[in-house]
Amino acid sequence: MSGFTVRPVPAEVPGLTHLHTGKVRDLYATGSGDLVMVASDRVSAYDWVLPTEVPDKGRLLTALSLWWFERLADIAPAHVVSDTPPPGAPADWAGRTLVCRRLDMVPVECVARGYLTGSGLAEYRVGGAVCGVPLPDGLVDGSRLEEPVFTPATKAEVGEHDENVSFEQVAARHGAELAGELRTLTLALYRRGRELAEERGILLADTKFEFGRDSGGSLVLADEVFTPDSSRFWPAEEWEPGRPQPSFDKQIIRDWLTSPASGWDRASEEPPPPLPEEVVARTRDRYLEVYERLTGAPAPVG
Repeated sequence: MSGFTVRPVPAEVPGLTHLHTGKVRDLYATGSGDLVMVASDRVSAYDWVLPTEVPDKGRLLTALSLWWFERLADIAPAHVVSDTPPPGAPADWAGRTLVCRRLDMVPVECVARGYLTGSGLAEYRVGGAVCGVPLPDGLVDGSRLEEPVFTPATKAEVGEHDENVSFEQVAARHGAELAGELRTLTLALYRRGRELAEERGILLADTKFEFGRDSGGSLVLADEVFTPDSSRFWPAEEWEPGRPQPSFDKQIIRDWLTSPASGWDRASEEPPPPLPEEVVARTRDRYLEVYERLTGAPAPVG
């Protein structure tokens, strides 16, 4: 069993209806039918939403997604209508809020991999393929793939694991035409993101996207995009295949949780303990660094 260590209490805002509390974001509906996504400072690891937050994380994720949405608009339109909080919203929603079009969401995590690591590496070691895509022999942790691959997954509820599936399984469940559209868009977006990141000395190892259809039936890019929560970013100057790579994300937190210092048994049903201040500060610094390296601008924090 896993999920929230402490279930957050959603804010009550006049004119908004609370729909869902996710690992990081709270979702509301407006009276006119739009959605309001608010990115919190919550952080998750090993299917648990932790009791300790990382200050400014929500603002950094929101600002970085907006930066990327602008640079991807010619490939796929985004769901964002505005980044201005609705009237009556709490003051701390500033910089964390996206007002978005309501979409008919596609229940597929659209994952692109340009490097082999994580669950993809584990699959490869068993059968030489990832999500049914055969890969060359001799690859190691951190190997760059000759061509990026589309490795979709089913979208899980909070506390559950996403399940890697093949392109053929997506086609069987959702139709060959939609599966083909998802693969084409996913790889095009990944290539654009990888190119821009490499210009800034960062390797985009893998990432995931979510799509939905608008009222006209067109696919629209939703949720977040190319953030440290949805992507693996590695400093190019430290890349060395054959070992785990340093990364701009919450790996610092994962490492502490699985160390003797935390005293936590991941195999138990007990929730993880609060994070030490030093681990929180180092994690926040990594989020700040990747934002500033990618955008070339100061991070939007106080």
